[in-house]
Amino acid sequence: MNTYDYNISDIVNKYSRHVAMLSYTYTKNIADAEDIAQDVFLQLVKSNKKFENEEHLRAWLFRIAINKSKNLLKSFWISHRSDFPTENTSIHEKDYDLILSVLELEPKYRIPIHLFYYEGYSIKEISAILHEKEATIGTRLDRARKKLKDKLGSDYYGS
Repeated sequence: MNTYDYNISDIVNKYSRHVAMLSYTYTKNIADAEDIAQDVFLQLVKSNKKFENEEHLRAWLFRIAINKSKNLLKSFWISHRSDFPTENTSIHEKDYDLILSVLELEPKYRIPIHLFYYEGYSIKEISAILHEKEATIGTRLDRARKKLKDKLGSDYYGS
């Protein structure tokens, strides 16, 4: 088996923002998401794990981030909180409304939406990352889109 040779510094620079954003979709807390991202890369360094290619490495990073995010949410001391800015500072109002609406979705809808639209994964790739059937991911994406359309209305979707 050929292994993908990677430089940890390059990987951190390339994927730290993506890992933190994915963690944020679970935790809804920037500090927690950043902590999880650091933990993910620390685990990568400690594991000395070998990967077939960069996509395999990326999927592993996301899987670890998801697991660490879920573990944090299960911990007894975590409270429901959000530090997403409530004031519309530099984000266009339409985008701000969409971001807030996505964050209000249940995780089973929010995570596939994030992976599909913000990370560019296909349904097949998302099903592998989340260990769900492709049909399940497709259904969740459809339901999430419907929920977003119902919430945001025709002003956003132009229908």
